[in-house]
Amino acid sequence: MAATTHEVFNQFDDLTDYNLLAADPALGEALQRAGAGWAVPSLSGYAERLGAADTWRLAEEANRHHPELHSFDARGRRIDAVEFHPSWHALMALYRGQGLISQPQRDERAGRWAAWAAGFYLHGQVEQGTLCPATMTTASIPVLQKEPQLWAQLKDQLYSNDYDARDVPLAQKRSIWLGMGMTEKQGGSDVRANTTLATPLGAGGRGGEYLLRGHKWFFSAPMSDAHLVVARTNEGAGSGGHACFFVPRWRPDGSKNAVNVQRLKDKVGNRSNSSSEVEFEDAWGILMGEEGRGIPTIIEMATYTRLNCVLGSAAILRQAMVQAVGYARRRKAFGKVLAEQPLMRAVLVDLALESEAALVLAMRLAEAFEHDNDPVQRAWKRVMTPAAKFWVCKRGVELTGEAMEVFGGNGYVETSVAARLFRESPVNSIWEGSGNVMCLDVLRALSREPDAALALFQELADAAAGDAHILAELQALRALLSTPPDELEVLGRVLVQRLVLTAQACLLRRHAPAAVADAFVATRLATPGAGRVVGAIDTRSIDVGAVLARAFPA
Repeated sequence: MAATTHEVFNQFDDLTDYNLLAADPALGEALQRAGAGWAVPSLSGYAERLGAADTWRLAEEANRHHPELHSFDARGRRIDAVEFHPSWHALMALYRGQGLISQPQRDERAGRWAAWAAGFYLHGQVEQGTLCPATMTTASIPVLQKEPQLWAQLKDQLYSNDYDARDVPLAQKRSIWLGMGMTEKQGGSDVRANTTLATPLGAGGRGGEYLLRGHKWFFSAPMSDAHLVVARTNEGAGSGGHACFFVPRWRPDGSKNAVNVQRLKDKVGNRSNSSSEVEFEDAWGILMGEEGRGIPTIIEMATYTRLNCVLGSAAILRQAMVQAVGYARRRKAFGKVLAEQPLMRAVLVDLALESEAALVLAMRLAEAFEHDNDPVQRAWKRVMTPAAKFWVCKRGVELTGEAMEVFGGNGYVETSVAARLFRESPVNSIWEGSGNVMCLDVLRALSREPDAALALFQELADAAAGDAHILAELQALRALLSTPPDELEVLGRVLVQRLVLTAQACLLRRHAPAAVADAFVATRLATPGAGRVVGAIDTRSIDVGAVLARAFPA
């Protein structure tokens, strides 16, 4: 029904019905650099489906209709079932059908990690909750491959592209999903404080059966077919004795395993996905690896999931920027469209620079995961992954808030894409290690692997292409690293922030058009204190038109 008091004009819907890959020159270039041109046709088709209005509708519905926990069936039997809206299942099937769950491990072609990263990045622009079980399942594969007997049982189901949502024992599934169970109330990121106890059934040992008793304060995706769980294998809660266990939802005899879901978390964002608190009441599990090696085992998995956090936040940054630029090009205020107004252009170009810098860094990390066979690649993987997670994820929180402002009040309502991106952003900073944990991890890697650090700095210097501002920052970083360890820890965030900005500047200098690289260096390295608030930059020497045209071709 038409309004009777006024005509609705100068109002524009969220941007849909566009090909996410075709509109992203930087992503297309990254795929070609990585030798993943073979993946472009398939990814383009996926990007077309993701950008369709119907897929955006699925994302909105999956986040509006939250998962529901059903603890018991009608006759009082414990079932701990989580019910999802059909839109969740449609999105899960879309991702699985694209082959992204196992592509990095299953595919043997060069560029497979870049192809996977691009697919994850494209999906994350539309819906992030479905990427939680996807992330953990993909990250579990390298860990499970080290357990030959278990891997032989699960390989076909993990490699399958057929989505199977049935809640039935593993042997009956066409494909499976895996989750993680690490966090306990008293420990948080300090996994060594975990008290959940695993008792062997018989001799125990690698591949042996155990019963787990305890709790998990955050148990991700409880409807997964199995979880990798950290528990200790001795009565003393000292530093040793922690192990990693494969804990299926159903026991081999077909009975429900004793993983009892206490409640689902009522989260700020990530609303389509279920996160839970659980109790293990002698839950059945299989020991993976050796007793006492559980934390290194699960940290190996976390190395992969941290890359996903970087890609997920880069995806959020990208979509927040695209929606803001698309809206500003249509919305008029004070006599002309927003995108033509100088202060708004400063905000938009800042968003665009941050987005491309996050993407080029994430794709470089994906390359390192594929080729981690020399000191430079290992340094990117070991040092720059936690560094990137710290910085890119935090920038996502800040910049999605700024993007909301472009829409005014329209951005601050639950039905807007901008609002969902804003609520989604903080989880990537928190999950898989908070900011301080990431900075400490960077410092630890730099101190333990000095040769890798030297190799990394040499590559960055080569990529700087003689840029005086980048070279000066590299020299300052080297000097900062010589600070005594007891003093350097307090400067952890300072060092990591500067390291990431320098790495991003080097990558843009090497791969991006001069207009983008020049603007990034000028606003991040050359001007002290610039950009502390989005748009608080001097754009007079920046080719704003060129940067925005590349960021989102009109």
